[in-house]
Amino acid sequence: MAPKLIAASTMMIEITTSNSTRVKPCDERRLGRVFIDGTETLLQFRRKKAGSRRGGNPAFFPCILSASYPKPLVCQALFRFAGCQIPRQRPSSGIMDRNELRSALLRLMGGKGYRPMNKSELSRELSLPSNDRPLLRTELAAMEREGLIAEGRKGRYELPKHPGQDKLRGTIKFLPRGHAWFYPDAVDPDNVATGIDLKKYSRVHIPRRDTGTALEGDRVIISFHLPRPEPWKQRGRGPQVPEEEPDARGKVEKVLERRSGRIVGVFCRKSKFIWVETEDPALAGQIDIFGDTTAEPGQLVVVDLDQWEKNKTPRGRILEVLGWPGQAGVDIAAVIHRHGLRTTFPENVLAETRAVPEEVDPQEMARREDWRDRLVITIDPADAKDHDDAIWVERHDKGWTLAVHIADVSHYVKPRTPLDKEASERGNSTYLVDRVLPMLPPELSNGICSLKPGVNRLTKCAIIEISPQGKVLKTRFCDAVINSQSKLSYEQAQAILDGKPAPEGSPATLVEMVKESWRMAETLRKKRFKDGSLDLEMPEIRVKLDDKGKAVEVHQVEHTASHQLIEECMLLANEAVAHILKIRNKPTIYRVHEDPDFGKLAEFTETARAHGYQPGDLSNRAHIQKLLDSSKGRPDEHLIKLGLLKSLKRAAYAPDPLGHYGLAKADYCHFTSPIRRYADLIVHRSLQPYLTNAPKHPDKVAGQTELAEFSRHISDTERTSADAENETKQIKMLEYLDGCTKQDPPPEFDGMITDVRNAGLLVEATEIGARGLVKSEDLPRGDWHFEHAQMRYVSRSGQQFQLGQKVKLQVQRIDFQGKFIDFRIAGEPVSKVHGAPIKWDGTPPPKPKQERKPKFEKTWPPKGKKPKKQGKKKR
Repeated sequence: MAPKLIAASTMMIEITTSNSTRVKPCDERRLGRVFIDGTETLLQFRRKKAGSRRGGNPAFFPCILSASYPKPLVCQALFRFAGCQIPRQRPSSGIMDRNELRSALLRLMGGKGYRPMNKSELSRELSLPSNDRPLLRTELAAMEREGLIAEGRKGRYELPKHPGQDKLRGTIKFLPRGHAWFYPDAVDPDNVATGIDLKKYSRVHIPRRDTGTALEGDRVIISFHLPRPEPWKQRGRGPQVPEEEPDARGKVEKVLERRSGRIVGVFCRKSKFIWVETEDPALAGQIDIFGDTTAEPGQLVVVDLDQWEKNKTPRGRILEVLGWPGQAGVDIAAVIHRHGLRTTFPENVLAETRAVPEEVDPQEMARREDWRDRLVITIDPADAKDHDDAIWVERHDKGWTLAVHIADVSHYVKPRTPLDKEASERGNSTYLVDRVLPMLPPELSNGICSLKPGVNRLTKCAIIEISPQGKVLKTRFCDAVINSQSKLSYEQAQAILDGKPAPEGSPATLVEMVKESWRMAETLRKKRFKDGSLDLEMPEIRVKLDDKGKAVEVHQVEHTASHQLIEECMLLANEAVAHILKIRNKPTIYRVHEDPDFGKLAEFTETARAHGYQPGDLSNRAHIQKLLDSSKGRPDEHLIKLGLLKSLKRAAYAPDPLGHYGLAKADYCHFTSPIRRYADLIVHRSLQPYLTNAPKHPDKVAGQTELAEFSRHISDTERTSADAENETKQIKMLEYLDGCTKQDPPPEFDGMITDVRNAGLLVEATEIGARGLVKSEDLPRGDWHFEHAQMRYVSRSGQQFQLGQKVKLQVQRIDFQGKFIDFRIAGEPVSKVHGAPIKWDGTPPPKPKQERKPKFEKTWPPKGKKPKKQGKKKR
C-alpha cells in the first residue's frame, strides 16, 4: 500500500503506511525526522516567500536534507501536500543516474512552451540538489558534443534546430552607427522552406555586434530569431497585457558574396607602418595595408580587402588614390567606390557595342509598322540625352487613341551576350548629382536606341483606345519604326499648355496635339485617383554645379501639367502590358508594391493627430487619400506625405503579379524605360510573342526561378543607386549651405518645424529640402521652456515655437563628418499652427492665479508630550 500524508505542520509530521509509523516533533530549527519501516528521512521546514496560507498561519514547505529517498511515493505525497515541486526519483546511492538526467533534460526541452535556460535555471527546474549539479554540467557538455542539445546566447540550452531552419539568405544594408538591416530574398526556395513569414519580416534588424565581417550590400546568410520577452515581465500576478510583437533580430553567419569588397578611407603612415583609417559603418577603424603605394598621408584611397576574420584587424591593398579631401570630384568618386558602382565597361562589351550599326536596317523597317509620317513627339528634361519614350494622341468620336512608343533595346541587346550580362549586373542607370553611370554604353543609350528627332528609330508600341471617361476599351502591341517630328522639354510643353506658341520650326498641328494630350491625361488622372490611387508626389530638389564641380545653387523642380501628361501615358502603357502578360501567363518581371503594415499605419495615425488632423481609419485607402487631400496647401503637407511613405512598404520587382498598392493597380510592370532599367528589357522580351507582327524567332525568356533571382538582384541595384544618388546630393547640399554661412548677410530660407524635442527644434528648409536642428541654446534670446505635451517651446514673453509652425531659418554651422546641419531662427515666426492654443498677438499671456497653499498643521509631537532630546552619537 502506498503511504499517505495525513498532516504536516511546523511542529509535527504524520505519515501512515500499511505498517508502523514513527513521528518525532520538530525542534526549534524546524527540523523533523520521519521514520518509515525503520528508515529515517531528515526534513527541514522553510518559510514560503509567497506569504501565508489561508487562515493566517505561516506557510512552510519541507526540504529534504538526507541523501536518500526511502519511499518515492512518500516524498511525492509530502511535496504535493506542501504545494511545491516534486523532485525526481533518486537511487539510494545519492547520485542521480546520468541516463535518467538525460531523459529529464530532453523531456523538459522538448516540452511545449519551453524557453532556453542556463545551467542554474535547469537545476532549479529539475529540483536538483547541489551534489547533483556537477553531473548536470558534465551531461550538458556531453549532450552538446553529441548534438542532442545546442547552447545558445548567454549559455542557454535548447534542442538543436534542423539545418537551415532559422537561416535566411539576403542582402545587408548598414545604418550610420554600424547597425544594419537585412532584406531576405522573398522568392529564395531555401528561405521559403524555413517557414518564416517573409512578408511580415521583410527586413530584419542586425545589431552592430552581430554584423560579423559583412560589408555594405553583401549577400549574406543570417540566423533569424525573435527576442523573447523579459522574464520579469512574465512573473506578474495581475492579468497579462498583450505586448506588441517584438521586431525580428538576426546574426550574420556567413558572407556569400561581396558586392565589391572595397572600402574608402584616409591613408596614414608612421615610420615603416602604413594603414588606412575608415569611417565606413560596416568597418569603422583601422585596415592594415600591405604592398607598395604612392599615396601620401591624409589622402583618400580605395582599399580592396584581402583578409578579414572576426575579432582581427582586416588587411588589404590600395587599389586607387582618389586625392585630397575637398579636392574637386574626390567626394563623388568616394561615393561611387563606397557603393560599388561601375564607371567603365569591359572591352568585350565595348567591342559588341561598336559592332552595332549606326543606321536602322531597311529589312527590319519593312517588317514593322511604319509610323514615320505621324506626329510622334518626345517630352523630356531639357538636358536629357537618352530619349526612350515618345507619344502620339488622336481624338475621335469614341474618345482617344494613344500610341506609346518605347525604344526597342531588345532588338540590339540579345540574351546571354556580354552586353546583356553587363546590363543585368548593373541593373539600372545611376543618376548622380554631377554625372550619369549608364546601364548601357553611351553609344547605345545616347545613340541608336535614343528616339532623337529627325532620324529613324525602332520601337515597341502600345496602341490603346480610351473612352471619354478614361476607361481602356482596347489595346494592341506591335513592333514599329518612327521618325520623331518634335523634341520638347517639359518647360516648352508647359508653355504650350499655358497658351504660348510652340518653338520655332515646330509642326503646325503640334500645339493642338499637346493640348489634346493633356485633356486625355487629365481625364486618366482623375479616374486613377477616383479608383484609389494615392497622390504621393514629392518635390524634386536639384543642385546646380559650376565648371569645377562646386555647388552654386539649389532649387526645387516644379511638377507641372507637362510632367503629369507623360506620367499618365506611361502608367497606362505599363498597366496594359502587365495585363496581357498576366492573362497569357507569360513569365516576366512585375513591379509590385505590397499592402502596408497596419501597425506602422497606426503609428502614423498618431503623428497625423499631433499635427491637428482627424485621419480616421488609415487601413481604409479612402481615408488615406482624404488625409492627403486635407494636407494640400498646408505648411505640413510635405511632412504628412513623408510620414505616410515611411509607413508604406518599398516597391520592388517580383516574378509574380502581386499588384501595386500606391497606384491601386492589380497589374503593373515597368515597360517604358529599357535604356535605363533592365526590368523593362525583360518585359520587352516577354511581350514579343504577343505583338501583331511578332518576329519569327522571339528572344528566349528566363524561367520562373531565374526571374526570381533577377528580381532580387535588380531590386538591390535600384536601392543601391538610390542611396548613392541621395548621398551625392546631400554632399553637395552641405557644400552649398557651408558657402551660405560665409556670405554677408547670410541668406534666409523659408522653413517649418517638423518636430520638437528637448534638444531643440527639428526643422526643414522647405524650398531646398534640407533638414536640420535648431539647438535649444541657439533659440532667440529669452527664457525658453520646453513643453512636451504641447510639442512646443514657450518663452516668458509669450512667444512660442510649435510643431508645424513656419519660421525663417539661417545656417548656423555644418558638420561634414556627421552630415548634420545646424540652423538658427531668423526673426519671428511667420505663421500660426493649425489649432495652436496660444494666439500670436505680441502680448504676454496673463499670469495664472496662484492658489493659496493651506498651512500645514503641526501634528508632531502630540499635545502634552515633549520630544525626546537626542543624545550624542557614539563614535
